[in-house]
Amino acid sequence: MHDQLHLTTTWVGILSLIIFLVGYYFIATEDKYHINKAKPALLAGTSIFMLIGLYFSLNGLDGHHLEMEIEKLIVEIAGIFFFLLVAMTYIEAMIDRGVFSALRYRLVSHGYSYKKLFWVTGLLAFFISPVADNLTTALILSTVLLTIDKENKSFLVPGAINIVVAANAGGAWSPFGDITTLMVWVDGKGSFTEFLFLFPAAFIGWFVTALLLSRFVPDGEPPFNADEKKEDIREGGKVIIGLFAFTIAMAVLSHQVLHLPAMWGMMFGLAILKIYVYYINQNSGPTQLNAFSWIAKIENDTLLFFFGILAAVGGLHFLGFLEYFTALYSQFGATVVNIGVGFLSAVVDNVPVMSAVLKANPDMGADAQSQWMLVTMTAGVGGSLISFGSAAGVGVMGKMHGIYTFSSHMKYAWTILIGYIVSIAIWYVQFEILHIGAHHLVK
Repeated sequence: MHDQLHLTTTWVGILSLIIFLVGYYFIATEDKYHINKAKPALLAGTSIFMLIGLYFSLNGLDGHHLEMEIEKLIVEIAGIFFFLLVAMTYIEAMIDRGVFSALRYRLVSHGYSYKKLFWVTGLLAFFISPVADNLTTALILSTVLLTIDKENKSFLVPGAINIVVAANAGGAWSPFGDITTLMVWVDGKGSFTEFLFLFPAAFIGWFVTALLLSRFVPDGEPPFNADEKKEDIREGGKVIIGLFAFTIAMAVLSHQVLHLPAMWGMMFGLAILKIYVYYINQNSGPTQLNAFSWIAKIENDTLLFFFGILAAVGGLHFLGFLEYFTALYSQFGATVVNIGVGFLSAVVDNVPVMSAVLKANPDMGADAQSQWMLVTMTAGVGGSLISFGSAAGVGVMGKMHGIYTFSSHMKYAWTILIGYIVSIAIWYVQFEILHIGAHHLVK
C-alpha cells in the first residue's frame, strides 16, 4: 500500500465501499434472488478498479502506481485461479473414471450410517487438508458426499459444513495447508515446526463443532440396493489419482524449493495429465478420453467468483480501507485484534486480510511468535463462520449448488462459533499460560 494514498474519504472511496456492500448483499442473498454469486462479485470487483482508474485520470495522478498495484493483484488472483482450475480438472477426471463412485460403493456397501459417514468424511477432511490444501480437500470430499446421497439435504448440509470446517482447521496447523498459512510461513513469521503446535487448538475446535453438528445428521443409512452392481475404478483412474498426488507435491515443491508460484507446479501437473490422456488414447483401443471435456465441466462460476471477490478486496485495500484495521493493533492490543481477524476473514476472503496484516507488519508485542500463530489460526478457522469466508466454502458452494448455500450455512453457524471460541481458549492455555510452542521470537 502506497503510504501517501488515502482515498477512503474521497468520492471514489465512498462509492467503491457502497458498490462492495451492495455486491456483498447480493452474494449473501443468492437463495432469495437466484442471482449466481459470481455475477455481483465480478461486477463489484471490476467496477471498483474502473472507478479508481477514472479518479486517477480526472485528477491527473500518476497512473504508473495504479498499474503496478493491478499487476500485483493479477498475479495474486492468477495464482489462485490456475491452482483451482487444475484441482477441479483433476476432480472431474476422477469423477469420469469412477473413482468417487467406487469409493461410495465401498462406504455404503459396508452399511455405514449417515452419522458414521459424517464423521468419516470430516476426519478425512481434517487430515488430508494439511497435505493437499483446504480447497482441494473440500472439493474432493463434497464430491464424495454427493455420490453417497445427492437428495438428502438434512445429511448433505451438516456434512458439507463439517467438511469446510475440518478442511480449514486442518489447513491451519500446516505451513502449506492453506494459502494464508503459506503466506505467514513464507514471510518468516514462524518456522515449519511451530505451525504444528496449532494442532490441539485446530483439532479440538473442529471436533466440538462436529459434535454439535452431528446431532442434526439424520439416523438411518443412505439408499443402497443389495443388487447394486459393484463399482470399480475405470481404466486410467488409479494412475490419475497418483498423478493428482504428484501434482499437489509439485505445487508445494515449486513454491518451497524452486521459488515459483504454487500454481506453476499445478499447471505442470495438468500438462502431465494431458500427456497421459494422449498415451491412453494411443494404446488402449476403445477407451477414448478427452481432457478438455473435464475442463469444460468445472465450476467456472466459482473461478469467476474468486476473481471478483479478490479484485474487490484488492480495490478496497488500494484505497486505504484495510489500513484502518491494522491501526487497531496499537489501540486494542494484539490478542483482541487477532481474534477479530477471524471474524473479518469470515466476511472478506482470508487471503487479502492476511496480506494486509503482513503488509502492515504490526507490532505484536513481547510474545510476537505466539500472536503470529494465533492470527494464522483465526484467519484460517474464522473463514468457516460464513459460507464464502474461505476458499473451501466457496468451492463447496459451487460443487453443491443450491444445497450448500449462504442461508443453509448460517442456520448452523453457531456451532462453528462455539468451536472457534474453543480453539482460541486452547491456544491461550497452550501458548500464553503453559508457553508450549512459541520458543523463537520473531525478529
